[in-house]
Amino acid sequence: MFESAEIGHQIGRKAYKEAEAKLRQALLEAQYQLLESKQRAVIVLVNGVDGAGKGETVNLFNEWMDPRHIRTEAFATPDASGEDAPLGHPAMWRFWQVLPPKGHVGILFGNWYTDPIVQHALGHDKESRFDERLTEVRAFERMLSAEGVCLVKLWFHMTKEGVAKRFKALEKDPKTAWRVTAHDWERLKHYDRFVPISAKALRKTSTGEAPWLVIDGSDPGYRAITAGQYLLDNLLRALQPFAPLGIGHAAPPPPPPLDGRSLLATQDYTRTLARSTYEDQLERLQGRLNKLLRAPEWKRRSLVLVFEGMDAAGKGSTIRRITQALDARHYRVIPVAAPNEAERAQPYLWRFWRYLPRWGHTTMFDRSWYGRVLVERVEGFCSEPDWTRAYDEINAFEEQLTQAGTVVVKFWLSITQEEQLKRFEARQNTPHKVHKITPDDWRNRDKWPLYAHAVDDMMDRTSTDIAPWHIVASDDKRWSRIEVLRLLCERVEAALDTKG
Repeated sequence: MFESAEIGHQIGRKAYKEAEAKLRQALLEAQYQLLESKQRAVIVLVNGVDGAGKGETVNLFNEWMDPRHIRTEAFATPDASGEDAPLGHPAMWRFWQVLPPKGHVGILFGNWYTDPIVQHALGHDKESRFDERLTEVRAFERMLSAEGVCLVKLWFHMTKEGVAKRFKALEKDPKTAWRVTAHDWERLKHYDRFVPISAKALRKTSTGEAPWLVIDGSDPGYRAITAGQYLLDNLLRALQPFAPLGIGHAAPPPPPPLDGRSLLATQDYTRTLARSTYEDQLERLQGRLNKLLRAPEWKRRSLVLVFEGMDAAGKGSTIRRITQALDARHYRVIPVAAPNEAERAQPYLWRFWRYLPRWGHTTMFDRSWYGRVLVERVEGFCSEPDWTRAYDEINAFEEQLTQAGTVVVKFWLSITQEEQLKRFEARQNTPHKVHKITPDDWRNRDKWPLYAHAVDDMMDRTSTDIAPWHIVASDDKRWSRIEVLRLLCERVEAALDTKG
C-alpha cells in the first residue's frame, strides 16, 4: 500500500518555487469560485505517520488560501473505551459539529480514521471491532458523498528510519526541538504494528467516491506541491455539476399493497378513556417517569423521543404531558420545520446531530429526520435516490445513538381522516388555535393515501429491535397520552434493567 511512497520522491528548489506560485493563485481562485457557487462542501482529511509533515501541510493550505473560509479542526484521540466522555455522545458526534457548509472548505486533522487505527494498534480494539468501525466509516463517507460533499483524503507516509532521522534533526536544532516530544518517540515504537493496520484501513476505505492519496513525506517540497495540486483538482471537481455515483441504478420503491390496506387503517381507533380515569393515570405515570429519569443509573444514559403523525394528531399536547414530569434543566423540545438556509447547506442529518442530548438529558423531536421519507418523499422535496438511501442512513444513525447509551423511543400518533377533519374545523373556529391550521394542512389531506403508503414503508424499514416504532391510535387524546406515557416508562425501565 505504501511502496510508492518509500522510494524517495524529491523536487528541486527552483521547480518548487515555480510550481508554488502557480498553485497558490489557482487554489485561491478555485476557493473563491467554490464560495460563490455554494454547490458543494470540500472536506480535507489529513492523516498519516507522525513526523511525515501533516501539520506543515495543514499550515500551508491555510497560508495558500483564504483562511476565513476554511474551518481547520484538530481532534485528540478519545480514551481507550472509544467514548467521547463525559458527554456520552456517539463517537461521530464531534465530527458532525464541524462539517463545513456548502461553498466552504473543512480541514480535519485527527479525524474519524485516527481513533479506529490507534485503538486497534494499541490492542484496545479487536480485529472484528476494527472491521466494524471501518464499515461504519465507509457508510458515513458514502452518505457525505451522496449529499454532495467532496472528500479529499491525504495520507502522509515515511519509513520508520526516515521518521527517526527527521526527529533527530529537529531535536538537534534549538529552533525546532519543541516539535518533537517524548510521546512522538513512544508512538514510533509502535510503527511496525501501526503501518499494516493503517494499510488495511486505507485499502478498505479507498472508494470510487472517496479515494486515498498516499504522499511521500520525506521531501517537504514534493509533499507540499503534491498535496496542493490534489486539493486543487478536487476543488475544481467540486465546481462541476453534482451527480452522485450510481444515481441511475437505485432500486425501485416498493409498490402499494394490492388490496389497498395500510398499517394505519388497521389500528383500533375506538378505545377511549374517561376524564377521571385519565387524570388518575396521568398523575401516576408522570411520577413513575420522573422517578425513572432521576435514577442514579440514568446518569450514563440519555433519551431521544421522536414524535411523528398526520397533521393534528396531537404531538404537541402529548409532548407537554411528558415535559410536565421532567426537570426543565434536563430536556429540550425541538420542533422541526422546513430546513433553513444554513441547514440546507449541510448534509440532511446534520441539523439533528446538533441537538443530541448528553448523558442524563432528554431531547424530544416534534417531527424528525423521518421527514425525508415522509413529507419530502410525498411532496417531491428530494429526489428518489435521496429518500430511498435514507432508510439505511437513519438506521445507522439510530444504531450509533444506542451504542452511546441513548434510548431511542419513536411514536407514530395515528388518527383517522374523519377525526382529522373535526380537529381542522375546530382549529379554524377557535381564535387561539387558528394559527395551527394552514393551507398546506388542507392540501395534504388530499394526499392521505400517499402518506399512508410512505408510513408503511417507513415502519417496515426502520422499526428495529433497538429502536422500534410504537403506533398509538389517537382519535381519543386522553387514551393516546396515557398509552404514550405507559410505553415510554416501559422502554426506560427496560433500558435500566439492561444497563444494570
